[in-house]
Amino acid sequence: MAKETPCELCLHPGGEVIYRDDNYRIVLVEDERYPGFCRVIWNAHVKEMTDLATAERAILIAAVWQVEEAVREAMQPDKINVASLGNMTPHVHWHVIPRYENDAHFPNPIWGEVKRTPSSADLAKRQALVPRLRETLLARFNQSLL
Repeated sequence: MAKETPCELCLHPGGEVIYRDDNYRIVLVEDERYPGFCRVIWNAHVKEMTDLATAERAILIAAVWQVEEAVREAMQPDKINVASLGNMTPHVHWHVIPRYENDAHFPNPIWGEVKRTPSSADLAKRQALVPRLRETLLARFNQSLL
């Protein structure tokens, strides 16, 4: 029997933790090509959404939509990609990724074929919006605790 590899998302936060409660955490991913890339990660190690109870799925997906709204508000992208893959890390998590028509992969997924090299000026403008995103996320999720 093959020995199972330790889960990356159980061992490490998966990015800069912006918010955490007993159920999930929201992290900003350090990705120079995709400033504003967030993950919503269920804290307990489960492989699939359907491994969660119905109420837990509702909690998680509500957080994903809140993160999407915050990313749209702060980053002003042309499109948002929301994905739950977990092929390499079998731990329920959602990616929320701001996309721009001139980003490296558009219209492909960010894990697809690179289409272009974005200008450093465009990337700098997007990176400059990340503090606003951080504030927007903190305001949304700390308010939800009230």
